[in-house]
Amino acid sequence: MLLKVSLNHLDEQMFINQMSGTSLRNTLYTIIFHSDTPGGRRFDVVLLWLIVLSIAAVFLESIASVRQQYRQLIVAAEWFFTISFTIEYILRVYSSPSRLKYVFSFYGIIDLLAILPGYLGLFIPNVQYLLVIRALRLLRVFRILKLTRYLNEGNVLVRALRASLYKITVFITAVITLVTVVGTLMYVIEGEKNGFTSIPVSIYWAVVTITTVGYGDISPATPLGQFLAAVLMIIGYGIIAVPTGIVSAEMARASSAALKPCPGCSRPVYPADAKFCANCGREQDVS
Repeated sequence: MLLKVSLNHLDEQMFINQMSGTSLRNTLYTIIFHSDTPGGRRFDVVLLWLIVLSIAAVFLESIASVRQQYRQLIVAAEWFFTISFTIEYILRVYSSPSRLKYVFSFYGIIDLLAILPGYLGLFIPNVQYLLVIRALRLLRVFRILKLTRYLNEGNVLVRALRASLYKITVFITAVITLVTVVGTLMYVIEGEKNGFTSIPVSIYWAVVTITTVGYGDISPATPLGQFLAAVLMIIGYGIIAVPTGIVSAEMARASSAALKPCPGCSRPVYPADAKFCANCGREQDVS
């Protein structure tokens, strides 16, 4: 009988501990992943300030005079931010309903990359400057401040870039083929005596020339080489306009698809497949 009572008591205690752990995990999840609660909003605002201050610390460390005078203070601040973000990352993994999904998500990878340079800096010199990756975490400001319009405009841009992917791929392949051929010709025409010491160096010259950058570190000296360079420069001006036109056309198409007016208030509905208007709340026809 005593053993039975003890086992019941143990089962009850385990149930209480399990419920307590679940309640703690749910509370952390609400605070960390949701910005529509007072606690979640305060957490996100504090997090954004920590990100901004940590990036400022990295910038200051890169200035020699500041680094020499305040090195210990800056290092202490960087470790404070690194440890804080490490604790935050652990809590995110712990409280996430699907831990693997968060770890391999966009924000999950960015959160991990935001803390790794701090520890790698113990073994690899100057790698701590990669902590500026934390700037990508500021993308959460759109979610926190409910800037839905900006998020949807970003989605329009993403859709346009995806639609342009195959055309841009074909275009880049053509450009790579062109600079390879021209670079090889310049190597044959100019040779090593004029600075074109190898085919890769000549291809580098062709890339610099076709993009109209023109560093001037290598230049043709023969009349035939100069003629070929002039032709490549003229082609370069036309090539610059091609990807711009491709993306612009897809942007216009994606924007027109996203601008569906609401029957109630006549304002654009974001996103286009939304069931309700964000301005007046009227239900939309998504058929």
